[in-house]
Order: sequence, then C-alpha cells, then structure tokens
Amino acid sequence: MTSPAWLTVLTTTDSEEKARLLARGVVEARLAACVQISAPVISVYRWENAVETTQEWQLLLKTTAERYEELEAHLQEAHDYDTPEIIAIPVVRGSAGYLGWVSAETAPVTSPSPVTSERPGIPDTPGGS
Repeated sequence: MTSPAWLTVLTTTDSEEKARLLARGVVEARLAACVQISAPVISVYRWENAVETTQEWQLLLKTTAERYEELEAHLQEAHDYDTPEIIAIPVVRGSAGYLGWVSAETAPVTSPSPVTSERPGIPDTPGGS
C-alpha cells in the first residue's frame, strides 16, 4: 500500500487570536494550503495527574505528506503549549481539483534561474551578436 500524498493535520490552541496567527503563519509559509478554524470546542484531558476541562479552538490544516515534517516543526516552534496536539490524518480520497490545488499551494517556491545571456533581459537571437 502506498503512503497517502495528502494529509489533514489537527492542532488546537487556547484562543481565536492564536489560532488565526498559527493558520496565517503556515499558509504564508506554504506549509498548508488551507486552515479551517472551528468555533470553540471543549477539551477534556489528563495533564500532570489531573483531569482538565478547557475551551480550545481546533485547526484543520490541509497539506501534503511531502510538507508534513516542515509543518510539524513550524507548529512546534510557533505553538505556546508544552505538548501541542499535532496529529496527521491521511486523505485517502478527494476531488482531483481540490487535491491538485493543495499540492500547488504547498509546493516550495523556487527562485528564478539566473539569466545566462551576456545581455541580461534580451533573449539570444539566431544569427545575432
């Protein structure tokens, strides 16, 4: 079985403002094509031997498997939780158009090639000097 090419990554944070900052950061860095922020959710979890209940904002990040490692590192660095939830769920099917868009929007931007002509900006012409 081949690995999925696309992922939906989940994370949470404790305020809408932080959720928006995380979302904008990963989209600007082309690590996610899209991030959806869900209205506050209630999380119940065990932390340091106590059961906690907190209000959080959940983020669903759409990315490619190729960009996952960089996305995870970015989230770890930008997040203020000691142990942020970062879970990748494989996308096993989706519309070709949407998945193509996710791939295009998360592709690393390459620098333009340097001009090799002795006359920058002027294309070489046959028979010209």
